[in-house]
Amino acid sequence: MLRFNGMRVGAAIFVAAALGGCQSVPDASMARGPAAYQVLAPQDAQSMGAYRIGPFDRLTISVYDDPSLSYTDLPVDAEGQFEYPLIGTVTAAGLTSGELTRQIKGRLDDAFYNDARVTVFVNSSASQFVTVEGSVTEPGRYQLPNGRATLLEMIAQAKSPTRTAKLDQVMVFRMEDGQRMGAVFNLAEIRRGAADNPALRGGDIVVVGNSAVKGAFRDFLLTAPFFNVFQAF
Repeated sequence: MLRFNGMRVGAAIFVAAALGGCQSVPDASMARGPAAYQVLAPQDAQSMGAYRIGPFDRLTISVYDDPSLSYTDLPVDAEGQFEYPLIGTVTAAGLTSGELTRQIKGRLDDAFYNDARVTVFVNSSASQFVTVEGSVTEPGRYQLPNGRATLLEMIAQAKSPTRTAKLDQVMVFRMEDGQRMGAVFNLAEIRRGAADNPALRGGDIVVVGNSAVKGAFRDFLLTAPFFNVFQAF
């Protein structure tokens, strides 16, 4: 999958909200066509994937025989991280509970423990939403049914693209292993079956472009150091 760079998930959410009232086009360096599916796999490839932790989820973390390292309601912050005793900042966003368990265990074992017995559970998920912005009829934040949906399904929830939307400029942004990734999809090709329908997951941001303001999105990326996709633009 494509890897994202970014400074703050909270800032990214702010960005998505700000884009709701303006038209945008993707930068030329963003992955598109077949390369875009290296970022977001088609529906079949991800439909059975394990749940991945997102910003604002709440976790239970237990370390056997050590109450000082055990929490029953630990919040993940807007950056997808939390602070943990002895090992400091832990990035949870994009990880399954099993992957996070292994990360915490490994860091504890490296510095303080001999075979720490760690368990992680997700108490509640606040990240099972997708933000749909740009040239759609009803921009907003929409809940994912069963934690997964396709790009077409989420755009349909936003009441479809507007008449002026650029269907070949549909951008999707995602947090993966604490980094931000992005790709461009052609909605017209997906609709007629000429391209796969990518699977979305909680925390994704969809921006449907509009050619009315050429380069608006590129200009934003150039001036926003916290939101740098793939490489320098």
